[in-house]
Amino acid sequence: MSESQHPDGLSHGERKRRAILRTALDLGSEQGLEGLSIGRLAEATGMSRSGLFAHFGSKEGLQLAAVAAAQADFEAHVMAPARDAQPGLDRLRALHRAWLDYVDGTAFRGGCFFFMTTSEYGSRPGAVRDRLAALALGWIRELLREAETAGRQGELRDDGDPKQIVFRLHAFAQEANWARELFDDDEAFGRARRAAGELLESIRRAPENEERQRS
Repeated sequence: MSESQHPDGLSHGERKRRAILRTALDLGSEQGLEGLSIGRLAEATGMSRSGLFAHFGSKEGLQLAAVAAAQADFEAHVMAPARDAQPGLDRLRALHRAWLDYVDGTAFRGGCFFFMTTSEYGSRPGAVRDRLAALALGWIRELLREAETAGRQGELRDDGDPKQIVFRLHAFAQEANWARELFDDDEAFGRARRAAGELLESIRRAPENEERQRS
């Protein structure tokens, strides 16, 4: 079978690169990106250093490639499933639920790749930190866009602050990941889901007839 006839449509070289990056993501989620090197990856994959160098060029090139692969995985498992939800509160709920499911599912061997690496690179300048910071900011803006859309559509109570809502939703996921990773708390993500559901219900504007009954 020729390369163009592979069922997944990928060439042998691209499938091999993806397999290498999958191992890199497992290592990065477990040990952080600073410990991810051409030599460490060569040991884990059984490839030669020269072969890996041909793929990535440098340690930083490898790290940036791992971040890009993690971004693609996140978009496929979190962003894409939520696109069918209606803009506003429904999509905000869908995005956050998909995010919790994704982190809870420990897609990579060491847990959430981004929680590990953004913490690791928070005060370390350079191209890797800049890329991680840009992705984290983009995710927060994605959540904020839906919260603000919910406000414009009249879905939020008058005291519903989109920035505060997103801050709390983000904190629920971070706390759940921290509790599970540090304390082996298997119930942490269940609590995070309940907390998110209670928050989103509490800031939802009641239908007009329900509001009249309360007044």
